[in-house]
Amino acid sequence: MKRSRRLAIAAVLLATLAVLAIVGQRIAIRKLHAGIEAALGPRASVGAISIGLTGVELRDLRIRAVRGAWPAEDELRAQRVHLRPGLATLWSAGWHIASVEVDAAYLSLQRGRDGRLRLLPALLERPAAVPKAGAATPAVAVTVQRVSFAAATVDFYDASVRQPAHRLQFDPLDADVGPIVWPALDVPVQIGLQARLRGPQRDGKLSIAGAVTPTTRDGHLKAEARGVDLVALQPYLLRVNEGGVRRGTLDLTLDARVKAQRLNAPGRLTLTGLELASGGGGMLATFAGVPRQAVIAAMSRDGRIEVAFTLEGRLDDPGFSLNENFATKLGGSLAEVLGVSLGGVVEGMSNVIKGLFGR
Repeated sequence: MKRSRRLAIAAVLLATLAVLAIVGQRIAIRKLHAGIEAALGPRASVGAISIGLTGVELRDLRIRAVRGAWPAEDELRAQRVHLRPGLATLWSAGWHIASVEVDAAYLSLQRGRDGRLRLLPALLERPAAVPKAGAATPAVAVTVQRVSFAAATVDFYDASVRQPAHRLQFDPLDADVGPIVWPALDVPVQIGLQARLRGPQRDGKLSIAGAVTPTTRDGHLKAEARGVDLVALQPYLLRVNEGGVRRGTLDLTLDARVKAQRLNAPGRLTLTGLELASGGGGMLATFAGVPRQAVIAAMSRDGRIEVAFTLEGRLDDPGFSLNENFATKLGGSLAEVLGVSLGGVVEGMSNVIKGLFGR
């Protein structure tokens, strides 16, 4: 009899806890619904917002970009966004979101001339409210445990390599990112990403995995690219006035670590089927700073060129440029593999200049 009574009490307690969890979930969902409407901002529009058993769902979300200040018409479009609240929202400050699932989305990113990456400025760069005299209004903390993108299209506009900005398109892209603690951004963010990189002649594959702490930039990322169209990557491989690439593919592996602002990223790059477009320069013409004829000869002989390199430098050094570092390392590695001297190129150029002045 006592055992049956204990079982009955336990069943009542479990049922009570279940009811409280359901009620708490519903309260958290309604609180999240109200917060979403306030947070999206004036440039956002939503076809419909609905409350379900597991969270809040947005349909046909669109965040327009500022015309003339952004390279694309929209910062974000999404057919469906599902947000599931965390119960911690009920008893702790700020917002706690267990997951954000984004389906059939379009996202645009911008890398400025200074190398700074910008994402969703309508949401992440909104000015803070002006506090009343004598009062402080700290930014509301938002913790998102997981953000996932399924079958997204991403346009990456890179103004650091070319003007107007060079566009790379990733479609489709699947990604899992989190946790994200905003605005502190002091917690390591795990990143898992797979995408197809579109090219004029063929599509390649890209994958990235690892973690980064946004505030310190400390982290460890492994990246791999396979069969990427070289025509799409010309601004990253060629220096000014080096002609162009007619066709070819690139494979790349990179193991990047950042600790105390210092970058160390060993990698390996393979160029396959490289064919250079006709260009000026004669015998002094170059590809990635290396004599063009040596590159053509190696490609004709082997059909591919493999080089190892290491990117190094301090990210907090104003004089450090990842683009320039990559170009220099690639040129040096190519010269070593091909058995040519970059000094010979410089000497040849000097002799031409001396000849022009009759010396």
